Amino acid sequence: MRAIIKLLTLPIVLTIDVFTLICIGLISCSSLIFGFASFLLSLLGITVLATYSWQNGLILLFMAYLASPMGLPMFAVKLLSGLQYITGAIKAL
Repeated sequence: MRAIIKLLTLPIVLTIDVFTLICIGLISCSSLIFGFASFLLSLLGITVLATYSWQNGLILLFMAYLASPMGLPMFAVKLLSGLQYITGAIKAL
């Protein structure tokens, strides 16, 4: 009975694993671009903060944080780790 369940869930597990690998590759390739964008936004935010408007400067610094490796890319990594946890639970059946 256990072997039948593993055979039935094999396509689902393989699909999730391939999707996870593709997403991990995309995240690792885009980290350089996000890091560069974060650097530029932070420089612009500090400049605007010091010269023009503190509200706009803080908005730009927040956008730089979102583009940094600790912002949206880390959120994507946490989602992928949850997906891998679900795959592991299905494999343990």
